[in-house]
Amino acid sequence: MVSQILFIALLLAAIAFFSFNVKKVIRNIRLGKAANRSDQPQKRLMTMVKVALGQTKMFFRPVPAFLHLIVYAGFVIINIEVLEIMIDGIFGTHRVFGGLGTIYNVLIGSFEFLAAGVWVGCAIFLIRRNIIKLKRFSGVEMTSWPKSDANYILITEILLMTAFLLMNAADAKLQALGVGHYTQVGAFPLSQYLQNLLPDTEASLIAIERGCWWFHIIGIFAFLNYLPYSKHFHILFAFPNTYFSNLEPKGEFSNMQSVTNEVKAMLDPSFTPPEAEPGRFGAKDVNDLTWVNLMNAYTCTECGRCTSVCPANITGKLLSPRKIMMDTRDRMEEVGKNIDKTGKGFDDGKSLIDSYISREEIWACTSCNACTQACPINIDPLAIITELRRYAVMEESQSPASINAMLGNIENNGAPWKYSPADRLNWAKQD
Repeated sequence: MVSQILFIALLLAAIAFFSFNVKKVIRNIRLGKAANRSDQPQKRLMTMVKVALGQTKMFFRPVPAFLHLIVYAGFVIINIEVLEIMIDGIFGTHRVFGGLGTIYNVLIGSFEFLAAGVWVGCAIFLIRRNIIKLKRFSGVEMTSWPKSDANYILITEILLMTAFLLMNAADAKLQALGVGHYTQVGAFPLSQYLQNLLPDTEASLIAIERGCWWFHIIGIFAFLNYLPYSKHFHILFAFPNTYFSNLEPKGEFSNMQSVTNEVKAMLDPSFTPPEAEPGRFGAKDVNDLTWVNLMNAYTCTECGRCTSVCPANITGKLLSPRKIMMDTRDRMEEVGKNIDKTGKGFDDGKSLIDSYISREEIWACTSCNACTQACPINIDPLAIITELRRYAVMEESQSPASINAMLGNIENNGAPWKYSPADRLNWAKQD
């Protein structure tokens, strides 16, 4: 009964703490402005199934995609066994689903092969990050914490899979010894080879089996509550993020309704713009972005695929699309903490632009959408960059000289070039 009470207490504490943190994350996302992403539900559902569940965009890099698929599928499917662990922990039973017979044997055997796959996949990912040191895992934004975060998760998954296999090995050996509580059930195609590494005494085997059992479930509880502090939150957010992703053609920018109304009023004197609260042109801080932009920031996996294909970054410019998303998330977290301490309306003198993202970064962007295309879960850094640019131009009248010259030429000549419209076809005239 003591172990059952302890298990129930840990379960309730893990759920409560996770709910508390998720509530804060949702509050932070709601700092953003409204955005209508309820159209085309069938297309959105198919996008989510294809991109988030099917991971189709991952396979532009087939080797890491295959390894990621094994790790993802293995970790998710193996954790189906958590349901059995929950029931065993609450009621003090042992392998309560053992009555399924052959089906149960197939499941446990499959779980063991998947666990081995997860173990190998995580080991290879650790080697790629820390020994081979792939370029896309580095950058000014990849400070000690983002690098450590990835390593912590990979090491934790290796430890959890090791505990799972050792638990099964000790369990199988206890079953063979005929120990009362360990009824004959399950098939252990891989863990059986670990039995020779274990002691033969009943007490030692029970200690190993129980120790691994507790380590496995406590590790899962800890992993669950680590997610809101980690880039691995994408495990949960990838699904809503892809569902609410932009379905419009790449490169099609949205018009600001307030500006559209002004233009309509200029062209049609009878047009009366609807009354609306005065808003800001573009975005200065995270509360000027939409909730979709902010959810994108929480969903970022920090994989660096966006930055690795960014032409500005490749040519040595300061811009890194991954940094844009990480900076947005960091600023959002800071604003959320300010709200927790002092309530809404507190001004800390900082903003997303300048305090986190520099002018040089936003104007280095070529608006090519390579980052959005490369992202495996449809995150859109360009949308944030565009809003920051709008603020700089429309609110502050600050933009690079080349941009000002282009805008002036469009206004005066109807084209970006400094030529009179009457001379536009002079290039075609023969000498």
